[in-house]
Amino acid sequence: MDQTEQYLEKKQDPSLKLFVVLSKAYRSITDKVEADIRKKGLNPTEFGVLELLFHRGDQPLQKIGEKILLASGSITYVVDKLEEKKYIKRKPCPEDRRITYASITDKGKELLNDIFPDHWSRIEEITDGLDKEEKESAIKLLKKLGFYASEKD
Repeated sequence: MDQTEQYLEKKQDPSLKLFVVLSKAYRSITDKVEADIRKKGLNPTEFGVLELLFHRGDQPLQKIGEKILLASGSITYVVDKLEEKKYIKRKPCPEDRRITYASITDKGKELLNDIFPDHWSRIEEITDGLDKEEKESAIKLLKKLGFYASEKD
């Protein structure tokens, strides 16, 4: 098979198109969601940390980054900013002094209780291009793709 035939065969494969479409869809959705979060006075990382603590409870600072896909060096900065705003506080671990937990404060809970319902509605609006069944299919397929990709070297 010569290079022209290989190129034509590759051109029939939808992998590149899937990647481009997935990237563009992700960017469009993310831009809208981030704009909504910024209207609420937070940046997306601050919101992610608050949402994690709100829904999952106290978290070791060292584990927050991997749970919201953030570099560990950035966690300290974000936690400092949220602590300045009185949305979270640091709590030492009683069993291991090397571990410090981030804990959402009442003020942080109040903020999320105020903004989360509207934020959720905005996400529903943004994703209403698919019906419920299509969303469930997309979730299943994207999980499958993500798990497969994470297993690759």
